[in-house]
Amino acid sequence: MIHTLVTVEALLLVAASPGLAGLLLLGPAPANLPLAAVCLLPLGPATAAALYALDHRDRDLTDLHPARSYWRGWRLNAVPALKLWTPLLAWLTVIAFTLTHFTVTGLPGWWAVLLAAIGVGSLLWGGHALVLTALFAFRARDTARLAGYFLFRHGRATLGAASLLVLTAAGTAVLTEALPALLAAPLLLSLLHSSRPVIAETQEDFTA
Repeated sequence: MIHTLVTVEALLLVAASPGLAGLLLLGPAPANLPLAAVCLLPLGPATAAALYALDHRDRDLTDLHPARSYWRGWRLNAVPALKLWTPLLAWLTVIAFTLTHFTVTGLPGWWAVLLAAIGVGSLLWGGHALVLTALFAFRARDTARLAGYFLFRHGRATLGAASLLVLTAAGTAVLTEALPALLAAPLLLSLLHSSRPVIAETQEDFTA
């Protein structure tokens, strides 16, 4: 398990490195949010590949090839992941840009709370969508619908993803902004574990 986690972590960082390098060059100004979203584009396929590799890990200690599984997952899921990851990033960028310029919108304060809640819900939807993309070969629109369906159908799985989101945000605020990248593989393994009911129902009811 440790070998798999370390390998998948390293490969995820390699696959996402072009965008992560760009993020390091950007300042924290709200005006850079669209550029930050562009830099985060490689993270979608990299994450889907990591989920694929972690789900297909071999328990046989004499036959461990997580790197092979990772790159196979990347080849299979890069385009499907981008079809969902790109609009999600665009939508989250609009929300973040609105919240950072909220004082000039003239909207009542409860709109900010509503937008923040929509943003969190979108992230949770994205978590389900990436898991489904990594493990199943559905059309993008079908994956999007299933992710929305499971968002409420399996509340425990959604709460599990929400707890990981809170833990990551708290650790980033208290410790370092690099924490999500450094602990990506264990966090994704936890996401897979909490998504088991979603995966099981998808296999049983939505696959031939």
